[in-house]
Amino acid sequence: MLETGTQAPEFTLPDKDGNEKSLSDFRGKKVVLYFYSKDNTSGCTRQAQAFAALYDEFKEVGAEVIGISKDSAASHARFAEKNSLPFVLLADPERKAIEAYGVWQEKKLYGKVSMGVVRTTFIIDENGVILKIMPKVKPDANAADALDFLKGLTNAKAQPADNQ
Repeated sequence: MLETGTQAPEFTLPDKDGNEKSLSDFRGKKVVLYFYSKDNTSGCTRQAQAFAALYDEFKEVGAEVIGISKDSAASHARFAEKNSLPFVLLADPERKAIEAYGVWQEKKLYGKVSMGVVRTTFIIDENGVILKIMPKVKPDANAADALDFLKGLTNAKAQPADNQ
């Protein structure tokens, strides 16, 4: 299990246009890395729309938003276009980053047990260190909660951040 204060696992995955993107491409910026289950499902759509609505504010605090799911790059392209998503979506059908970040877990839905992506957000600093892990986030509150955390860092640079 990953912990705050540790180096975030590096990855290289295709974006919605098929271009390879690595976590290290975003060095020098904070990264809000969120893992979600599936394009075009109700919760994941609401979560993505919330990040899109606050995207300019994330940019103002020097953060890039990246969403990762098992969906294909083509699925991400349709999802991003349909919802006017301005941020990076990465395709991880082989679950390389999903498993490296420990978000491929057992899930229970209506008594049925299956494996899947547990909606989790990681806030990573400019040097690739995990500042905060937000497990089992709520789709509607996730973007605002992540932005509030980042704004708190900006307002209290001299004070240590609450890591959990």
